[in-house]
Amino acid sequence: MQRSSPELEEEPAVEKWPIGVFASIDAGLGVQLPVARELGVPTIHLHTPKKESRTPQRAQEFLQQLKDFGLTITVVFAGFEGESYADIPTTARTVGLVPPDTREERKRELLEIADFAKMLGVDAVGLHVGFIPHDRNDPNYQAVKQALQEACDHCARQGQRIHLETGQETAEALLQFLEDVGRDNLFINFDPANMILYGTGDPIPALKKVGRYVRSVHCKDAKWAAQPGKEWGTEVPFGTGDVNAELFLRTLAEIGYDGPLTIEREIPQEPERQKAEIGHAIRVIQEIKQKIFGSSS
Repeated sequence: MQRSSPELEEEPAVEKWPIGVFASIDAGLGVQLPVARELGVPTIHLHTPKKESRTPQRAQEFLQQLKDFGLTITVVFAGFEGESYADIPTTARTVGLVPPDTREERKRELLEIADFAKMLGVDAVGLHVGFIPHDRNDPNYQAVKQALQEACDHCARQGQRIHLETGQETAEALLQFLEDVGRDNLFINFDPANMILYGTGDPIPALKKVGRYVRSVHCKDAKWAAQPGKEWGTEVPFGTGDVNAELFLRTLAEIGYDGPLTIEREIPQEPERQKAEIGHAIRVIQEIKQKIFGSSS
């Protein structure tokens, strides 16, 4: 399917590259909303709340809290029961829409999450789709493609996009999958650290290859494993790993990305360290923005 190059700006984007954080309410690894407020950021990516919290009443409560805190959600991220990132084989076996035994149930939940995002006024839903089979003729590849097509069509009727997070595929494989799904509301959430953590490619060349589809990003950093692709890399504070934070942001500028820079640091078991390292990432981003644009805002 021939696709026109999409606009690269993630909306709403009040300013070029507003800083955000990955946040949670009652589920996920992100910071709690009061911490996001304390950090002084204007935008968040929200890990979807637990199923019992995804109601119209709770949506209104969340919206009021967001208003009080001065926060705007730009992407709601789906997560599913039974997913585990313990190691690469476990991730491949349990994550996203790829595992056949849970696919239909998770697809239904993804649609419910999209409906909840709509209640929150959010027009983008993100997820890890999982380790897509390399063989395009594999029945599982075709089944995942169909499930995602159905989810995209549901979201399109509500004026929403789906953002697939990078990491489990090479840039080339991800591009091929996007083309095969063939939906104009399917885009990418680019996480450079995930390319390193999973050992699927150098994030900067990958970003250049998939740039026309990037609608949201995670500012996250990592160091390569001794055996990339066989064992996990190591997540580290943004600006201290192998991503090359300045080159990453300069490449975002090069491809024309204007949306939020959303910091993700997944150590909720150490909340003070998490907050401190996110604070460090904010300063790193502000310094790089100053170099690139002559302004930290």
